[in-house]
Amino acid sequence: MSTLAKGSKKLLNAWAFYDWANSVYPLVISSSIFPLYYGFLFPKENPNILFFGFEFKSTALISFVTAFAFLCVAFLSPLLSGIADFAGNKKRFMQFFCYMGALSCIGMYWFTADNIYFGIVCFFFGLIGFWGSLVFYNSYLADIAFKEQQDSLSAKGYSFGYVGSVILLLINLYMILGKEGEEALHAMRMAFAMTGIWWILFAQYAFYYLPKGNKNAEKVTRDVVLNGFRELRKVYTQMSQNLRLFRYLNAFFVYSMAVQTVMLVATYFGEQEINWSSDSEKTTGLIISILVIQLVAVLGALLTSKASDKFGNIPTLIVVNAIWAVICVFAYFVTEPIHFYITAGFVGLVMGGIQALSRSTYSKFLPKTDDTASYFSFYDVAEKVGIVIGMAIYGSIDQITGSMRNAIVFLMVFFVAGLLLLLRVPKSTASDEDLSADAE
Repeated sequence: MSTLAKGSKKLLNAWAFYDWANSVYPLVISSSIFPLYYGFLFPKENPNILFFGFEFKSTALISFVTAFAFLCVAFLSPLLSGIADFAGNKKRFMQFFCYMGALSCIGMYWFTADNIYFGIVCFFFGLIGFWGSLVFYNSYLADIAFKEQQDSLSAKGYSFGYVGSVILLLINLYMILGKEGEEALHAMRMAFAMTGIWWILFAQYAFYYLPKGNKNAEKVTRDVVLNGFRELRKVYTQMSQNLRLFRYLNAFFVYSMAVQTVMLVATYFGEQEINWSSDSEKTTGLIISILVIQLVAVLGALLTSKASDKFGNIPTLIVVNAIWAVICVFAYFVTEPIHFYITAGFVGLVMGGIQALSRSTYSKFLPKTDDTASYFSFYDVAEKVGIVIGMAIYGSIDQITGSMRNAIVFLMVFFVAGLLLLLRVPKSTASDEDLSADAE
């Protein structure tokens, strides 16, 4: 097959369609069905788990496992990104992590209270597979789309992901609701397997059309691993000389720490801290809340894209961070289902917007380069290290105080700090070579 031209509609749609394929993972595994399943296995009446000889609160344990997984991704992504750009085969790396994550989801079908070690291992590698594939997926944005296309394409990808993942969640919801006890738990485990199958099948469309990598990649040598570190150092040096890009990445590191943590723990919070009248209401209520978040997030991504066109990327991100800070404070006082539904609506509105706009803003600030995977590895490393810190802090506060409310309100500090750092991002200057003023 001949390589599609940069900016072509078919190529852009194929890229965005990978969001349709892989977004079922964060929705079904990270956000809805797995937290529910995990809560039924380890209810708040008996929340402690003995794991490798240590006793953990169940929600704190999953936070620590998540943090460790992201620590591994943060270490691997810059190394693998440098290798991918050097070898010109970023698609192969993307496929490897895609299949690792999808097969781990299928393996979670066998996650039971008696098989907790195997289940945690599958959960761990599912996280690595999902986020590892995104390193290379995100790096394609600057390769396949022109700068004026990137905001809308990034939003389209997230929109595809939200819609596709909601379809699978509705199917899972049909399977689960109305069932009780072991029958319900079995339906939830089936949802894990379906997530992996969906991810693998629909990813094939993107893999068919996405280019293999840079056309002018050098031949791989025995020094390829060291080359990955050299590329990392070179990109860091270039970034540190670009004040606008460097300050933006610092701001992104801080506020993304809180965004991703909230997204990863929201359902665990709802499962543990909300006064549901019954298990049936809890199951229905939490899944409805996640559906609200997903559907409103589509609108949020589109509205934020429109706002960035009118007011600029940085001013829009500042406002979105302020809204996030208010949500964290409000969440501390949430106790009843209706309060949780309202909070879910606001989270959805700003979740899609901040993710899509953060990615496209970074892409716009990049200088002209063929090493897009190496540059995006910095973006991903900032995100992953932020999650490690955020989840570790969240899990520690939860473990020590016994309440996730204290942990969630603490995240407000990161949104306020991110807002202040965004105020320090300068507008384009003559010294910012190859940068456009589009993101201002």
